[in-house]
Amino acid sequence: MSAWDSSALGFFTENIPSWQAIAVGGPLGLAWSLVCLWGAGRLKARGVRTGYTRKLFHFLIFGTVAALEWRLGTRAVCLFGGMCSLVVFFAVWRGSGNALYEALAREKDEPHRTYFILVPYFTTLAGGLASNMLFGPIAIAGYLVTGLGDAIGEPVGARFGRHLYRVPSLRSVPATRSVEGSAAVFLMCVVALLLAAAVSPDIAIAWRGALKVLLIAAASTLVEAVSPHGWDNATMQIVPAGLVWVWLA
Repeated sequence: MSAWDSSALGFFTENIPSWQAIAVGGPLGLAWSLVCLWGAGRLKARGVRTGYTRKLFHFLIFGTVAALEWRLGTRAVCLFGGMCSLVVFFAVWRGSGNALYEALAREKDEPHRTYFILVPYFTTLAGGLASNMLFGPIAIAGYLVTGLGDAIGEPVGARFGRHLYRVPSLRSVPATRSVEGSAAVFLMCVVALLLAAAVSPDIAIAWRGALKVLLIAAASTLVEAVSPHGWDNATMQIVPAGLVWVWLA
């Protein structure tokens, strides 16, 4: 068994929730995930754009994950991630026309709307696992950068975006982002990194660290700008967490 295989096995073994935690936290996590997606679905039914409802769910879920990592640790994050997965898969199973599905499925992603629900889900999962295995508690920086920085780009772009640019897409679906949205991503990445430092004893920002924060935020913004459509949930967790681990841990 390689060192990586051993490390990965150790990570999963150490973070299996107890039966008591599953009995209490499982239903709570499932209910909260469903409430978040149901609320987004209600807004969509009232005419709110999918760009807003999708990112509202994104923000609430990543915010919950960051709070759980901060207060309860990685086991709680893994349990909540499992419960949230059930809700996402339920929405996909219900399909087009269902409020839960429509809150996540962009019209502009036709005819691959389901694909662009599932790909961000799996990249979120992969990014979170990789960040935790590689950087431990520093992964909270990636949660917050993705939860705040990535969440703000699409709504700002939808509302104020005037200067558009193309990004790679693996399913022949035209994908664009905007300079205005990327500027908002940068600002929120700075906020996210400062928040991560405020809540995590593993991250320290001295006065000289301010420049590093700006550089990490800029790198995260660039990663978000060039990541293939649907894949930025992985890259925006791993890259900032890695840079924080190198520069600010």
